[in-house]
Amino acid sequence: MSSRWNARPCATALACAALLAGCTVGPDHRGPEMPASGGYSPRPLPESTASAPVAGGEPQRFVSARNIRADWWTLFESKPLDAVVRKAFAANPTVESAQAALRIAQENVRAQRGFFFPSVQASYSPARTKIAGNLGGNSPGVQGNGTVISTTANTPASEGGSAPFNAPVIYNFHTAQLTVGYAPDVFGGNRRQVEALEAQAAYQQLQLEATYLTLAANVVAAAIQEASLRQQIATTRAIVEIDTQSVALLQRQLKAGYASRLDLAVQENALAQASQLLPPLEKQFEQNRNLLRALTGGVQDVELPESFELASLALPRELPLSLPSQLVSQRPDVRAAEEQLHAASAQVGVAIANRLPQFSIDATWGGAASRFGQMFWDSGRFFSFAANVTQPLFDGGVLKHRQRAAEEALRQADAQYRSTVITAFQNVADSLQAIHADARSLAAAVELERTTHTSMELIRRQLGKGYVDRLALLNAEQAHHQAMLALSQAQATRLGDTAALFQALGGGWWNRGGGEITGSRP
Repeated sequence: MSSRWNARPCATALACAALLAGCTVGPDHRGPEMPASGGYSPRPLPESTASAPVAGGEPQRFVSARNIRADWWTLFESKPLDAVVRKAFAANPTVESAQAALRIAQENVRAQRGFFFPSVQASYSPARTKIAGNLGGNSPGVQGNGTVISTTANTPASEGGSAPFNAPVIYNFHTAQLTVGYAPDVFGGNRRQVEALEAQAAYQQLQLEATYLTLAANVVAAAIQEASLRQQIATTRAIVEIDTQSVALLQRQLKAGYASRLDLAVQENALAQASQLLPPLEKQFEQNRNLLRALTGGVQDVELPESFELASLALPRELPLSLPSQLVSQRPDVRAAEEQLHAASAQVGVAIANRLPQFSIDATWGGAASRFGQMFWDSGRFFSFAANVTQPLFDGGVLKHRQRAAEEALRQADAQYRSTVITAFQNVADSLQAIHADARSLAAAVELERTTHTSMELIRRQLGKGYVDRLALLNAEQAHHQAMLALSQAQATRLGDTAALFQALGGGWWNRGGGEITGSRP
């Protein structure tokens, strides 16, 4: 009857803790307010770009309702590009690092959830002890089987005793116990901590998506750069060849007396300038190949089989254009900033809960005896139950200032979120302006190429009739190749800025697998 009565306080305390556990202090997270914005320009932008009569010069149309593909880079219709992007996803160490960071955050959430449950520990302690006779009274005493473990008080020598008055005792002793501890989450401090860690896990999930997006964009940019450099190198080599022929021609004319030394010096200077352009282009090309190998997780002494040319990259005709209200839910960096804001909000609740009374319940049950098999006889069993309430009264302002720091961190996270949103809007606006300007620049480059080609053909006809010399044709061919160089650069720029728009819009990660991202709330 006595043991049943003693269990009642434990049950009562647990019931009270369960009732109190419904309270959660601190601010509840609400989605942040988005800066008011209805578009990406003070003035309406054209729905389509200018066009040019050249490959890659087609007009691009902006479609508000167009969904963004998760594999948006495939819109450039290049199998080598798709292959390199997928290689990068599979082998680039930054992806593996981001995946590990996500798993760390998820495990931290699971670990924190463990504090909602009691902790249970079992222990067993065998011991062999010798107690000095002079310390009588510290021995275990009478055991369950009737034996007595105690120091001995013998007859004093003054009374005829032959042994020391106090005799030590040596004994074995076994203790086994089960300990249960529980800290009820009365004011929701642990719930807020779990909430903060869940937000951090969601942040890491979005960081992983941002890693994929950035990696794909870097691969696409490097592929376009390679195609552009390959074309520039070929054109520059053609210019060098033409200048070399011009120098040789002027040297012959100088010997024949038909040209001056100044004419030759001018042409030699043109050749030197053209030749000077080639090594930097070749350096950029090789460094760009090194970059592609690194992005795909490869080493530098193994060649990447894929290569890129401008003719193999198609220009996407229809471009998605998300509204600002959609953009904030699509961009991984904006969503990540919101999760950081969520975590900061939860940490305010944690700081407030730490200033309120802290509750804990501890119970121990076990047995102790000089022999292993007697630990749980009636004489060897023991138990204890204790409840504790602690209210901080004075700590030098530590908890108060920690709460204030958490509140300021919340304000900081809110400002950082708004800054991220503003930057996201700017990125899209910059991309849109660039795409429109690129189309006009390409049209101008096409016109320049056309006029220089017409001039070259006219001079070629005049040369056939003897009206001009060979040098005039070489100069016209050089001007035409310079125009072709500008044209290839304009084509590459248009492709690059198109890829930048996909990145600025978030890349379509939410459409992977036909649904929302999974694992953002572990």
